Amino acid sequence: MEFAGGISFPVAFAAGLISFFSPCVLPLVPSYISVISGVSYVELRRQAGHNNPLRRTILVKSLLFIMGFAVVFVALGTSFTLIGQALSQHRLVMAKVSGILIVLFGMYTAGWLKFGTLLREFHLFKTTDTKVGAVGPFLVGLSFGLAWTPCIGPTLGAILTLASMADNVAQGTSLLVVYTAGLALPFLLSSLAFNAFLNLFTRFSGVLPVLQKAGGVVLIVMGILLFTGYLTLLNSYAISLTPQWLWRWL
Repeated sequence: MEFAGGISFPVAFAAGLISFFSPCVLPLVPSYISVISGVSYVELRRQAGHNNPLRRTILVKSLLFIMGFAVVFVALGTSFTLIGQALSQHRLVMAKVSGILIVLFGMYTAGWLKFGTLLREFHLFKTTDTKVGAVGPFLVGLSFGLAWTPCIGPTLGAILTLASMADNVAQGTSLLVVYTAGLALPFLLSSLAFNAFLNLFTRFSGVLPVLQKAGGVVLIVMGILLFTGYLTLLNSYAISLTPQWLWRWL
């Protein structure tokens, strides 16, 4: 079975965005920014100006935080791809099982299915502690990645399932790199424009459940396409339309 790359990379990036805008991640963003920067909420609200030293501090520590959860997600992607390689002789069965899993993940993301205690979250660091030290942001990022929160778990799980279908480790790992970029980009932007983020969050918070359901529907469609085998056909068509220089860059 050919690896589903052409369609899967945009879906992986969209899944990262969905994870950021999930109900149990987005409301915690101000707390995470405060923790990793070691700056109080009030000070964050007062930041202004592109040359403010506080903004540079937040930028560096946000990047360290992103590196922390990127290490976790990429390592998981590599592991799932290696498992998929070991079971390559059962690729057709894996495609069927993976399709069903992604549909279930999509139903959960859309709010139509509950997994209960199977998706309990845990934390290595308390977000109320703002003294995390020099390596603190990276460690908090690791904690965020390892926590496997109820909202991010099914979405990330769907991408890991796709990674297990990859033809090689590089392709599977690339999926998780793209997923991480989708999750990291809005976080980085929100940390650099904290006040703007809070204003947008207040203004568009009512739209978030709709976006969440739409993301779940996308995953359900992906699962059905993978189960039926049509995902490979769509990816082959997408690959034929993709410039060669872009594939070399990826």
